[in-house]
Amino acid sequence: MPPGHVRAPAYLRGKTGEIERPLGAFGNPEEQAYGRFGDMRALYRVRFTMAEIWGDSAERPEDTLDAEIYEHWLERVE
Repeated sequence: MPPGHVRAPAYLRGKTGEIERPLGAFGNPEEQAYGRFGDMRALYRVRFTMAEIWGDSAERPEDTLDAEIYEHWLERVE
């Protein structure tokens, strides 16, 4: 687990999802957790399949999970 205040779920780290939609810009939660406003950051709703998250142990691989993740916690996949 990385140090500090991180709101990206650990079980989604390193997984590949698809941006479902942008949600706007909000204050950086890493800064707000310590009482500072911080820069505005873009927030996205990202969709993951259960197969991507849980692999072969996914009970219903085609089901999806949506998570709201800040842009600076995402990596582009080509």
